[in-house]
Amino acid sequence: MAIEKKFVQEGFKKAMVDEYFLEKLERAGYGGMEINRTPMGTQITLKAEKPGMIIGKAGKSIRRYTKEMDMRFKMDNPQIDVQEVKKPELNAQMMATRLANALERGWYFRKAGQSTLQRIMDSGAMGCEVIIAGKLTGARKRREKFIAGYIKHCGKPVEELVDVGYARAKKKLGIIGVKVRIMPPEAVLPDQITIEAAQAAAPAPAEKKSPAAGAEPAKEAAAVPAPAESTAAEVEKIIAESEAAEAVTPEGAEGDEKAAAAKKQPKKKVVKTDGDSQS
Repeated sequence: MAIEKKFVQEGFKKAMVDEYFLEKLERAGYGGMEINRTPMGTQITLKAEKPGMIIGKAGKSIRRYTKEMDMRFKMDNPQIDVQEVKKPELNAQMMATRLANALERGWYFRKAGQSTLQRIMDSGAMGCEVIIAGKLTGARKRREKFIAGYIKHCGKPVEELVDVGYARAKKKLGIIGVKVRIMPPEAVLPDQITIEAAQAAAPAPAEKKSPAAGAEPAKEAAAVPAPAESTAAEVEKIIAESEAAEAVTPEGAEGDEKAAAAKKQPKKKVVKTDGDSQS
């Protein structure tokens, strides 16, 4: 058998198993499955809102499903494990099934689509897309799309991050198909960049210098007391003294100058002659 044909058959078998569980476990809130090959056999992990309904009383239901996998789908030693879904609003298959049931109960397609979209976004999803296709309001089929947030449509992130769910609603006019795609809140995109705020560098510790050999330690300078501020009375007294010293009259200054000049001049000696004495 060619390797390409083997891959096609494995994918076809997985789709058939998923459709089988979707039909049998609709009341239990089926939310998808994962198939892993192990050395011990085939490990099947089921996601459901009500795991107790899948396991059954004393494990009776889960043993029946395990036997069905072996007999109908020819799986090698199948082992079924059940996991409970904590947040059904972030599971695409569960939300698609709920939307299809709402359409079957008579909800208007636009109201049902917007309500489903809002519930998914309120649960913290990064993005969501809801597609409803078929005979919605008239004889001709059409497709309505409801989108919110950010969601990938191509590339490898779609296969790894985006959760996809399908469901069908049976109406009188025909079958309406429902598709729900959800980008979970914890999805990390390959082109996502996070810039952190820069942190201030801590100051370097000051180096302690050791004193040189034989050097005396420096004495601390004595604190010089700050000069006391002069009071207003002392200031006025100083100003009055300076004005009195400068206030000198011009006449007093001239008299002082003449007295000083007279002291410097030598005194004249008077000699009496005989003529003067006789007269």
